[in-house]
Parts: sequence; structure tokens; C-alpha cells
Amino acid sequence: MFSAFINSFKIPELRQRIIFTLALLVIVRLGAAIPCPGINAAVLQEYFRVTIEQSNQGNILGLFNLFSGGALQNCAVFSLTIMPYISASIIMQLATGAIPSLSKLSREEGGRQKINQYTRIGTLGLCLFQGYLLAVNFENPENWNVFPNIGQVTDVMGPLVPDPGLLFRITTVVTLTAGTMMLMWLGEQITDKGIGNGISLIITVGIVAQLPTGITAGWKVFSAPDATAPEIKVVLLLLFLFIVVASTVAITQALRKIPVQYARQVRGNKVYGGQTSYLPLKVNYAGVMPIIFANAVLLFPGTIIQLLFPDSDTASRIVSYLNPGGALYYSVTGLTIFFFSYFWVAMMFNPTQISDDMKRNGGFIPGVRPGDPTAKFLDFTMTRLTFFGAVFLAGLAILPMFVSERLGIPYLTAQFFGGTSLLIIVGVILDTMRQTETYLLQRHYDGFLKKGRIRGRSGAGAGASAGASVPETRIIWLIVAVAVLALGGIIASAIRA
Repeated sequence: MFSAFINSFKIPELRQRIIFTLALLVIVRLGAAIPCPGINAAVLQEYFRVTIEQSNQGNILGLFNLFSGGALQNCAVFSLTIMPYISASIIMQLATGAIPSLSKLSREEGGRQKINQYTRIGTLGLCLFQGYLLAVNFENPENWNVFPNIGQVTDVMGPLVPDPGLLFRITTVVTLTAGTMMLMWLGEQITDKGIGNGISLIITVGIVAQLPTGITAGWKVFSAPDATAPEIKVVLLLLFLFIVVASTVAITQALRKIPVQYARQVRGNKVYGGQTSYLPLKVNYAGVMPIIFANAVLLFPGTIIQLLFPDSDTASRIVSYLNPGGALYYSVTGLTIFFFSYFWVAMMFNPTQISDDMKRNGGFIPGVRPGDPTAKFLDFTMTRLTFFGAVFLAGLAILPMFVSERLGIPYLTAQFFGGTSLLIIVGVILDTMRQTETYLLQRHYDGFLKKGRIRGRSGAGAGASAGASVPETRIIWLIVAVAVLALGGIIASAIRA
């Protein structure tokens, strides 16, 4: 695998794509550190340090701060992150599956470009709405209960917004909207001219950026003077993390291959068809979407109830039931993930259309008649696969809360043991490695899963046609430099905490 990384820099086109992607990701991280004008970012940083990092439960603020890569904690121009674009994309996907006119438009020539344009317009509207709400919350954080107990910090360090007013709101809305639209543009540029999916990489980099802070917060717990057997706990925790990551990779890659036989057709002097293929059905077809939907359903009602009825005992009791922790919350989370897993598959997977396309192209599943029986067979098979995928997603979503509650480590650390964070990181890394491996195989290099020294697949001349090579010592020094930067980030987080 190490040799595959070195070979990635020997191919000129792939090397340019990797450098281009890294350069744009650096811009993303810079935007997550530049605060919006008119805000005292030190107040919110101290609030997150005290309230979020030391909390043993997840909440909506921690979730937003995680996806923003700490941008919300810094009151940065990228505080809204790419989530408005993701929300608009999800809405358009659901609308495409539910509205026949949009479904027909998506299959027409140029229809996908129109749907992408509608998604961008929806992103702009969501940015204006969410930016205004965030600006109002920045002005009056104590009144809206979005930042509970922030008064303890503002009493010492001063107000979050020294000069509130209409000018501040307009400036903040414009800044946050421009930041999200720029993120959307950067993601599209990475997808077109870089390596991997740009939007997914931006989210992944934001999540990974919180890893040093999570390691620091967890280390404080295990290195406390009253900690019992910290070495054993750390070893068991690392072993447990390895098992969870391996299981996530296995489920993400798991497929049910349905054999498809195409009939032989003779057209003139040419013979078409006659070969056997397969239809891949993923066990985790819905991906990370059920966990995101479940978190939204369970987190937003409690926040809205707190905003509408801040002094009601009944409302406080209802919110306590919706907070992470307890058998009731775990049960509701699992059931919600099951519901959204089947809902997403029902919206996105159309067995009737797949069956019609197979019949139109002369394909059939051995032992199953074409037409309606094929659609019923695919629907039955996908239902069983979705059940196992939903069971895994439910366990993976509950795992961080369970680890945080049982081991007493901060949720910021425990969230890397499962849930949305781990699924996104694993999925994006696998997709990026798959694209990189495609370039390597096209240029006659071994992929990531090959062992031994580098060798060409088509003889000695293959390496000469692969482009100019880069000395391995230079690549090694580059990797060492990246490792030093990562270690410096962990040390800086520890000193700042």
C-alpha cells in the first residue's frame, strides 16, 4: 500500500489532481479559521471548550461543529459548512423520486444539469434563512437557548457581538452565504479537476480536523490522577476501534450479486449479448442518510421545544426524554433508523424500472421470469438486505453514545467510534482510493491491495510510458512533513485546551 502512494506521484495527471485537491482543501481549512466580522470569536471558543468538549452526551451544537470542522466554534465564514447544499440535494433527490415530472426530467438529455441548477438555487435560499437565524442567535445567545449557559462565559469575557444591529445581521448573512456558496464551488472544482468527490471530501476533512481535539479530550480523562488502569483501557479502546472500523469497511463494501443472463441477439453479421453479468445490491444501500435523518428527528424537536417553552417543566421533561442516554432514547433511535432505511430504499430503489430495463435489453435473472416476477424478486431481496443494513446502522449510531456513557469519555472523542463520522470517513476514503487505483491500473501500476515491489503489468516498457517519476526520497519526506503537521496539530490542541 505504501508503494501505491508513491506510485500516485509518478503519474503526472494523478499527481496534478492530488496537489490540486490538497490545495483547495487547505483553502477550506483556512476559511474555517477566519471569523466573521463583528463577532468576538474567543467567547464561543471558550464556550465550546467548556460545554461541548467536556460533555458526555451529543447535542445539536456538537453535531454542527463536527460537520463544520470547528468553523462554528470559531464563528468562521464557513460556519454554515456545506450542509445547506447537502440538504438541498437530499430534498431534490426525494422530490425526483416522488414527483413524476422531475423523474422524467432527470432521464432527459440535459435534465440532470437543470436539477443541479435547482439544487444550487435551493442552497442559496437555505443559506439566507439559516444565516439569518445564526446571526440572530449570535446577537442574543442567552435568549434563544441555542447556546445554553453561555452567560457564564459572556459575564467574564464580554458579549459575543459587541455591536448588534441590522448592519451586523446583513453582514453576517452575506458572509455566511458567500462562504457556503464558495464551499459548494470548491467541492465542484475538486470533483471535476481533483481526485474524489469534492463535497464528501470537504465534510470528511472537517470531521478529521476535530480528531486532534478529540484525542486530547480523551487523553485528559485517561491521564487523570484518579483514573484506574488507564493503560488497559486505552489498549482495549484501540482494539475496539479497530474492530469497529473493520466492520464498517466490510458492511460498506458488502454486495449481493444477482446473476443476470443476456439473450444472444443476431443483428446482421454481428452477435450481441449472450454473456452473463450481475446486478450489485448493496447491503447498506442507504449509506449514512438514515443516521442523519434520525439525528435530525431526535435533536430538532428538543431544540424547538426549548425555544418555544423555555420555562415549562413539562417541556423540560419531554426534552430530557429526547436527550441521549437511557434505554428509551436508544430504542427510539434504532426504530427511527429502521424507518428511514426502508424509506430511503423505497424512494431511491425502483425494482419495476430495473426489471423493465433488463427486459428491454434482453436480460433476465436465471430461474425468475422477466417482468413483474423479476420486480417482486428484487424487492424481496432488497427488503432482506435492508434489514441487515439497518441493524448495523442502528448499532453504529448508538455505539458512540454507549461508549461515552459507559467509559466516561467526552462525546467529542467517542463520536469517532461510530455514527455519522465513521461512516462518512470510511465511505469517502474507500471512494477516493478506488478512483486513485483506477488511475494506477490504467498506467500499469499495482493497486493498493497488491503486495511486493512495484512491477509493470505489460512488460518492462510499461513504466517508461507512465510519465515522469518522482524520487521516492522526496515522497518519503513529504509524508514525514504531513505526519509532523498532524503531530503539531495534536500538541497545539493540547496546549490550547
